[in-house]
Amino acid sequence: MRPKAVGISGGSCSGKTTLTRRIFEKLGPEQCVILPQDDYFFGLGDAPAGKGGPNFDHPDAVDFEQLCAQLEQLKKGQAIDRPLYDFPTHMPKVETERTEARPVILIDGILILQHQPLRELLDLSIFVECDSETRFARRLERDVRERGRTAQSVHDQFANQVGPMHDLHVEPSKVHADIVINSQQWGPAFDDLFESIMSRI
Repeated sequence: MRPKAVGISGGSCSGKTTLTRRIFEKLGPEQCVILPQDDYFFGLGDAPAGKGGPNFDHPDAVDFEQLCAQLEQLKKGQAIDRPLYDFPTHMPKVETERTEARPVILIDGILILQHQPLRELLDLSIFVECDSETRFARRLERDVRERGRTAQSVHDQFANQVGPMHDLHVEPSKVHADIVINSQQWGPAFDDLFESIMSRI
């Protein structure tokens, strides 16, 4: 059976990656593989300029051409050498990761539903809704803990780039989703959501 691609989008720290991981854990590595949009960033120096520095929340910061090409390969049952991204340095890593095709391919990212060529490769698309205050609180905690950022830099980036780009590119892409869910409601009903997803691909 031809692999099926499921896109999971939503704002930064909306819970889309958590949902992606839950689905992956439910299916297991023999049945599922994840393509994170974040690993396809061009990197420092190639990202479009924005207020406060390079704007990684703008669609032009993502190598969608490579992401689409590699998704097409996986859907054909071919293995890929997936890029890896280093957040502390804002640069792609030298090494890549060999990724084999699996029956279900999960594509996780804030901008994947605004990119039409990528949307056309998806068999199902999901958008995770979450209010701005919750997303900022989650991002602050994550970026300070995992990505070596200061609290002030996280605040400034959210105000100058993350928030405006969400309003301009991410939120409008919700209209393209087959399923829209609330980040604070799907958790207790995950099994039902999972069954609904699997029944539609």
